[in-house]
Amino acid sequence: MSKQFIIADTHFGHENIIEYENRPFASVEEMDKQLISNWNKTVKKRDTIFMLGDFAFASKERIKELVNSLNGTKILVLGNHDKTYTYSWWKKAGFYMVCKYPIIIEKFLILSHEPLYTNTNMPYVNIFGHVHGNPQYLDYSKYHFCASAERINYTPIELSEILAKIGLNT
Repeated sequence: MSKQFIIADTHFGHENIIEYENRPFASVEEMDKQLISNWNKTVKKRDTIFMLGDFAFASKERIKELVNSLNGTKILVLGNHDKTYTYSWWKKAGFYMVCKYPIIIEKFLILSHEPLYTNTNMPYVNIFGHVHGNPQYLDYSKYHFCASAERINYTPIELSEILAKIGLNT
């Protein structure tokens, strides 16, 4: 049976993100290798993974290599750093689907790059990235879950685990 996974803010190839976010890697090569390993140990070829933006800072050729080296059917919700390339280019690079705006899955889960405002008057839960380790944002609550790589040990997280954490066991 296939599963659904989520991750945001991998920033493959982005050397400065190691310092900016105090990532535990000595080099961008080490970071990329660990991110790929974590992804492929967790996500199987038949699984679906939602990449919630800021995938990579690399050449077109390197990005294509990265996308094709990663398991799963990959769906990209564009982040602020992904807009260097066009929607159609990302599709040609190997993403099954590319979304310019937030998407809704499972009737009530909003997947976005940046956090959206949700509250008790709305039936929605927002799963997002963008904020990395910013302490202004909680890891999760009843109405949101931050899937930035730093918050989930640089490993895609299964959707069912997110739902359990926020109290929506299926």
